[in-house]
Amino acid sequence: MTQPVATDSSASISWDQAVGRLRRKSLRMRLLIGVLETVANISPRARLRLGAALAGLAPWLIRPRVAIVERNLELCFPERTAAQRRALLRAHLRALAQSFVDRSVFWFGSPEAIRQMITVTGHEQVPGLIAKHGSVLLLAPHFVGLDAAATRLTMQGPEGATMYSPQSNPDIDALVRLGRSRFNVVHLVSRRDGIRALLRYISDHLPVYYLPDMDFGRRGAVFAPFFGIEAATQTSTAQIAGKWKLPVLPVLCFWDATTGHYRVEVRAPLADFPGDDTPLEATIRLNRHIEGWVRECPEQYYWVHRRFKTRPSGQPRLY
Repeated sequence: MTQPVATDSSASISWDQAVGRLRRKSLRMRLLIGVLETVANISPRARLRLGAALAGLAPWLIRPRVAIVERNLELCFPERTAAQRRALLRAHLRALAQSFVDRSVFWFGSPEAIRQMITVTGHEQVPGLIAKHGSVLLLAPHFVGLDAAATRLTMQGPEGATMYSPQSNPDIDALVRLGRSRFNVVHLVSRRDGIRALLRYISDHLPVYYLPDMDFGRRGAVFAPFFGIEAATQTSTAQIAGKWKLPVLPVLCFWDATTGHYRVEVRAPLADFPGDDTPLEATIRLNRHIEGWVRECPEQYYWVHRRFKTRPSGQPRLY
């Protein structure tokens, strides 16, 4: 690959050059990149077997996260039996494990392999909406196929911007940034820099890939029901869309456990969002939308996140 890399923190060099520099940083990085390259080039069936093996080990490898998944499923699906929730847990761990295995393809597989692995529909509406409104907000809830969707959309273009959570290890962080900017210029804005750092790219008429559904505490958040539970939810989706008059397009990605393929859907803009709603009203409406999308494929939502960590004053902890 020879495309330029521009992630707002490095000079414009080719992707291969950037990976080469990172590979030379340490033995650990040489080994990690070597493993990812190897897994990217094994057969799809072998990757599925590897994902299944990792899913089987998950209860021992990530036991604290498995406990979070169990609690989230208990909170969000009280109508299901314990056996049904255990089955949902197993299906979730299977999809989650595969998403980590498949990241090797997204970052180091051939473009042809990625196109065969990930199909996308609805992306053709984006250029026209940008021309009409100046930008768009691509709303990507936390499904396990999030990186598959981002990779496939960067292959389609255009240049864009998104926020991400920096990794504590600077070399791993550099690898993540490279992986997510492999096929196009992607301006990765650290969450530590805040939402204002992202807004300038709207002024540059770039699409913004935005993740609306994690608990980042009380700052900038309201409590809006999610599966009937008050969840600290950032109001920024409604505020950005309202201030800039941007269409908000849901981006959903679903993994097929039988074929190993991912299906990315860029859906039609949310109707009249936020309209005349207050930030609270619009955020409540947004959470209803996200809950509906989760119910389409509940095992593939990112249940390892403590979505209900922040509680309204006086309410007990849920984890």
